[in-house]
Amino acid sequence: MDTFSEIAEHVETHFNVVHKEKFVLGLEVPVSESRRQSVFLAELKDDDDRRILRLETTVCPLGEQDPVKVLRVNLLLRGGYLAIGDMEGVPFLKLCDNLQVRHLSAAALSDRIKRLAKLGDEMEETLTHGHDYF
Repeated sequence: MDTFSEIAEHVETHFNVVHKEKFVLGLEVPVSESRRQSVFLAELKDDDDRRILRLETTVCPLGEQDPVKVLRVNLLLRGGYLAIGDMEGVPFLKLCDNLQVRHLSAAALSDRIKRLAKLGDEMEETLTHGHDYF
């Protein structure tokens, strides 16, 4: 896959797309029988004008978490990273991953989406004591 439209076509046939804009897709990914995790895909460009696919999933409100511990978790992650996002003025912890679009295979994309959703949900479940916000 070399373009966001090719990515969108693949994702629309393999996942439940709940939000769609020109360069943004929102998915609901099942992670267990009773839980689903929202994952968003967006196309970005780096400084060299190369296409990057950003995958992200919201984990929990940041206000309840120790930011130092959150940054330490980043050192343990093998894929992806934790970042802070904003939802209606409230800071939220989110799990992100950036993939180069060029030469991205359909299988690799599906795998990354599922892994990010699963890890994001596990973190959310742990940090919110079982709540399923996203």
